[in-house]
Parts: sequence; C-alpha cells; structure tokens
Amino acid sequence: MSMAAVAWAAELPRSGEPTFDRVIELVNANFFDGKALDRFNTAAQAEITDPVAALSRTSPASRVDAAVTSVLASLGVSHTGRFKADTIDYFELADIFRFAIRDDMRRLFPPDGAARYPGIGMVTTLDNGQRFVSDVYDGSAAKKAGLLVGDEILSVDGQAYHEIGSFEDKVGRTVELRLRRHRDADPLSLQVPVERLRPLPMFERAIEESIALVETGGRKIGYVRLWTLSTRNGLDVLAEALSSGRLKAAEGLVVDLRGRWGGGPADAAEFLVGGTPTFRLVPRRGEATLANFRWQKPVVALIDNGTRSGLELFAYTLRQHGIPLVGERTVGALLAGRAYVLPDDSLLEVAVSDAVIGDGLRLEGVGIAPDLQVAFPLAYAAGKDPQREAAIAEMVRVLQATPEPETLPAQEPAATR
Repeated sequence: MSMAAVAWAAELPRSGEPTFDRVIELVNANFFDGKALDRFNTAAQAEITDPVAALSRTSPASRVDAAVTSVLASLGVSHTGRFKADTIDYFELADIFRFAIRDDMRRLFPPDGAARYPGIGMVTTLDNGQRFVSDVYDGSAAKKAGLLVGDEILSVDGQAYHEIGSFEDKVGRTVELRLRRHRDADPLSLQVPVERLRPLPMFERAIEESIALVETGGRKIGYVRLWTLSTRNGLDVLAEALSSGRLKAAEGLVVDLRGRWGGGPADAAEFLVGGTPTFRLVPRRGEATLANFRWQKPVVALIDNGTRSGLELFAYTLRQHGIPLVGERTVGALLAGRAYVLPDDSLLEVAVSDAVIGDGLRLEGVGIAPDLQVAFPLAYAAGKDPQREAAIAEMVRVLQATPEPETLPAQEPAATR
C-alpha cells in the first residue's frame, strides 16, 4: 500500500471492530458516488461515538450488525448491503459473485469451492410478524411437496423457522413443515425432503421447470419464469423450448420477470425483440446447434418489486419495443454491484458503478410502472397468482387483436431449363 493510501485509510472513522472498519474502508474505496461519502462517514462516526452504545472492538455481534446496517442504509441505494451465512441471500449471492470472491470460495465452501446450502427451495418474507412463503422455486422439493406461495410458515420440526438453521444437518432427510394455508384455518403438515442446493444450477432448473404451454380462450400461450439472468444457460433453455421444444406451438409468450436476482448481459432481451434471423449451425456429423434465436410472435411480460437489476433493464427493453408489462412497479434497483468477503466471512455488496440508459435515464430509485396494474396480496394466497392470470388474459386479448398472417398462394414450379 502506498504512503498516500495509508494516509487516506488512517483518516477514516475507526472503531477497532474489524468487520465494521473493513466495511468503512471498502465503501470509501469502491462506492460509485463519491459525493455520498461524507454522509456515510458521518453516519459511521456517529455509530462509533454513540453515547448509549458506542461501537468498539469489544462490541457484541448484534451491535456490530446494527451499526453496519445503519451506515449502509445512509447511502440509500440498491446493490449495497451485508449478508450473513444464516440467510439464503448469502449463498445465492456468493454463487452469483463467485468470480469476484474466487480467492475465498474454497475456504468458505469446502472442499470444492462450490456454494451450497441446505434447504427445500422456498423463500419467505415477514408481514406483521407472520412469515409467509413468497417464492417456491420450480422443480424444488418444496414445490413437489405441495407448498404454495402465500402459505404461513408456523414451524419446522416443531421449532421456529430459520432460513438455514432449520435444515442444517438434515440433508437427505425429511422435515415436517407446519403451515396455515387459509386465514384462521387449522394448521396443515407437509413432509419435505431437504436437499443440498447449489444456487445457480437450481435457478437454471427452476427456469426450465417453469416452462408451460397454457391452452385458454382457444389459444396456446407459452409461459416461463426467469428467476435470474445470472445462470449460464437459462436463456438458452428458453430459446430451445421456443424453437423446437415444449413451447414450439405457442402463439404468444408470457415472460415472467418477477425474479430473485438480476445479472446477465445488457442485451439479454434481444432474443424477444431483435431483428436478426434465427439460424442453426449444421455440422457434417452430429446435431445442429441453435446459434441465434429470435422470437417473432407476441410477448407480454410480468413485473413486480422482485424485478431488479438486469431483469429491470430487460423489462425496460421490452417496454421500449411496445411489449405490455403487467403487475406492479419494479423496485428501481439498477446499479452494478461487487461482492467482498469481510473478516467475519459475511459478504459485503457495494454498488461500484452507476447505470445510465441512453442519454441520461436512471431507473435506480424510480423503477418501471406496469401498463396493467395488478396487485398480489401475498398472505394466504393459497397458490393463486392474479398477476399471472392477468398476463395470460392480456396475451389472449393481444392475440385476438392481432390479424392472422396472410397466406401467400402456392407458386407453380419453375420450368426446368
């Protein structure tokens, strides 16, 4: 470290608590908006000199957690937060940012450095002190066992639910989930196998398992949920389904962008709106490979406050091409983040770059409003999805309003010359 860097670091607020002090260093060194750092450092100093609970080297973990959360919140942006190993977010982000933290992966996830966690494939959220299922990953053990979005989770094996702790040391066994599906109804019990989940392969499987051909109103409508754009082959799986697989007969596509994480390339939506032709590479031997796929039929997209980052840019691209958006306003989280491993092995995500579209449009803190607003009351939804139903109905309307393509008359074969 240069003398200038040493001097700079010495001027930062210091508590003596290693994790907190490392957060202060990393944000000051990497956060994209230098103008916000005075506010951030003032918040950090306030935590250190708090007259009731001054942060120091001997502070308990709960005080450190609260202090870190407070100073990061002072920045007021997305893609900035701390994640601990007792949460699903920690493992999913570790896999998404695996290259950024590659030097720590084998130590964090022995023996092979692949992020894994014990679970059943569900995500929950708190609402007025009650815990409800907000997501059930397609193809997961939870999905197969019959768990539904909107179920209230009461206990796991008779104990309070914890995202990771409820399933620790239970991989290969089943757990008893006690839940309430309808308000004031008697509890139900489900037996669910616990798996060792690898986040990105799980998301890729969830994308593939979500694919469905829905026949309604005399129409065949394709559906897919893009849980994240961070998987290696998720979009390729969809392209194959549309070109030659389960969705080949679809007249229109509902693409569900109500995801978990964004990621992905900036041009991820091109296969739905791009003008280049579809083509395959055909070798002398072996199977042809889909090299460039373009969907030329109608599309409707689903959005909500889980549509973030790369998925938000995806939704914006669709909007620019006149594709209807159904659901609720997106969260407004479009920055570029990077992950760092802290001294206590928690993860710090820092927004390292702003994201500006075109000549100055920023979606951060703004989001995208739907063309058709549809609410989704989560508590006791019992698996009902009014946003998905509305998107399918909108696709039927679009198809009914779309003229059938003209069929050209057959041509007489040309004479041989």
